[in-house]
Amino acid sequence: MGSSPTSATSGTFSRTFPDLAPGKKPGVKDVAQLIKQGRAKNVIVMAGAGISTAAGIPDFRSPETGLYANLEKYDLPYPEAIFDIDYFLEKPQAFYTLAKELYPGNFRPTMTHHFFRLLQDKGLLKAVSTQNIDTLERIAGVEDDKLIEAHGTWFVVKGGKGGLLIRVWMCAGSFESAQCLACKKEYSKEAIKPQIEKGEVVYCSLKSCKGDKKALVKPNIVFFGEGLPKRFFDRINDFTSCDLLIVLGTSLSVQPFASLMNRVPSQTPRLLINLESVGELSPHSSRFLGSRPDGFDFEDVLGRKGGVKDVRWLGESDEGVLELVKELGWERELEELRETWEMGEKGKGTEKEDGDVETTVEEVREAPMERGRGGSKEDIEQLTERLEKVEVDGTKEEGAKEEGLNDLTTVERETTAERPEGANQDGSGEATAPGPGKAIL
Repeated sequence: MGSSPTSATSGTFSRTFPDLAPGKKPGVKDVAQLIKQGRAKNVIVMAGAGISTAAGIPDFRSPETGLYANLEKYDLPYPEAIFDIDYFLEKPQAFYTLAKELYPGNFRPTMTHHFFRLLQDKGLLKAVSTQNIDTLERIAGVEDDKLIEAHGTWFVVKGGKGGLLIRVWMCAGSFESAQCLACKKEYSKEAIKPQIEKGEVVYCSLKSCKGDKKALVKPNIVFFGEGLPKRFFDRINDFTSCDLLIVLGTSLSVQPFASLMNRVPSQTPRLLINLESVGELSPHSSRFLGSRPDGFDFEDVLGRKGGVKDVRWLGESDEGVLELVKELGWERELEELRETWEMGEKGKGTEKEDGDVETTVEEVREAPMERGRGGSKEDIEQLTERLEKVEVDGTKEEGAKEEGLNDLTTVERETTAERPEGANQDGSGEATAPGPGKAIL
């Protein structure tokens, strides 16, 4: 179940939530009130792997079902190697085995994804910044110009060590097209799909590349060690006009995605819907010479004159979204949107199969635990069987992956090693430096 805020230490009048009684922390109901009053018209969503677990996609962050944890059993030199550009160039088979399991079309959007579409249809959605590569946002109908795919998707593919092939608002590309690493020949998603579905490594088909092991066709997903495209940084300024930020299903551990939450105006309300509290200010944080500390301030650590502006709801993403939808009175509209999408899929001949995850509003309320974990376990077991056939040996060279991790033009890996339990940030609110251990997406 989700948790609702109770009392607050500050009794100051809230400029962010003017209807909030003194001495109270804002909750989901207060966020809904802002939307109903027309005070939130430029909503930005930041989404991580947690929003897709209800679709049966394993959460990379979870020790119980996370793909990283399972891949450790197969002697990867380090868990995140499967998404490391150097390791991919040396041993691409592991990634393509995983790619088969996560390929678009294997999963259906969750109620959270449909909620994004509903915000869009109501003219309230400014952008969805997603860390996920499953494309469920666009499958649900979120338009290209609303998407910031912060670590790439299966919607575009690239090759080579040069710049990224950008098609829409992509921080890290996707699987809609592809390029050969050697000759830069472009491939469509359809052209590489047969090999992806077989779990085969995709090589360039040109005669000039035939037999060249370096002529790999690589998905346009930004791997660790690769630079982010210019388009990502061009769209960062959109956060300055955000009047409501919703953060869901993410550990806020990978830069530069994690820092986006701090780019909204100082009075903009921020709602976190997550299994655990993340991205919080340190209890020792304070303003110094007028500087603005980064991170959520649920407990009014800073004693803001405008009152608490950050709201926390702990639980599954679908549950939190449905709580907000209930307060907004949009339940019927969300269900109708989901039903319309399902009918469209049936029209394509993709009938719902036995074992598909439930997606109705009532089913989400009645069986949240089964939705969040049932499908994931099966996917992990299937992936395990396939990975047993993959040889992934070798060791990580000391310090080889630490170069350039502080450069925000590259995707950074953050680890949990040497971090106090429950602490995701240091006193400054900045992401802690990468170190040896288990990476978190």
